Amino acid sequence: MLMLLKNFWLAAVLTCTALNATAQNTATAANFPPVSAIATLDVTRYMGTWYEVAKFPNWFQTKCVANTRAQYLAQSDGSVQVLNSCVTTDGSTIDALGQARQVGPATSPKLKVRFAPAWLSWLPVVWGDYWVIDLDTDYQLAAVSDAKRDYLWVLSRTPQVNAKAYDALIERLKAQHFDVQKLERTPQR
Repeated sequence: MLMLLKNFWLAAVLTCTALNATAQNTATAANFPPVSAIATLDVTRYMGTWYEVAKFPNWFQTKCVANTRAQYLAQSDGSVQVLNSCVTTDGSTIDALGQARQVGPATSPKLKVRFAPAWLSWLPVVWGDYWVIDLDTDYQLAAVSDAKRDYLWVLSRTPQVNAKAYDALIERLKAQHFDVQKLERTPQR
């Protein structure tokens, strides 16, 4: 049984590595300027609940159909506990517990996040980019992505977002060369 688990995790790590390499090649071929994160992030103000307003489709959220949200809680060691949850087609709620850490200074808008078990945290491939690339001054509407534009989430402090503010954010994302046509709005029930 232990050997089976080791083989499973090895296969998972190798698959993630291969997917990461493919994504890097795709982004390089696009010849876009680098993704720009915001200048600074006040992590304390960022803590709390954020509701997913829209996202690029991705493999790890395929079961989520509504009410997707993330709760961020600062930890005494400087890391951030991340609890993502959503409602599935059968009406049940699923949760994913993870950890985030800032990359760079205490005001860095660039974080790394992992949802893999803690004992795998030494592997670089289990950590993904979490870059805050847009954030209003009141910390009410945000956009989060990665260095390669593979992922994109629009987050709000409330389940519903002002249409004018959302449209303005979409224009800023277009200016950063995001294919906003790929965005899927997240239903709130």
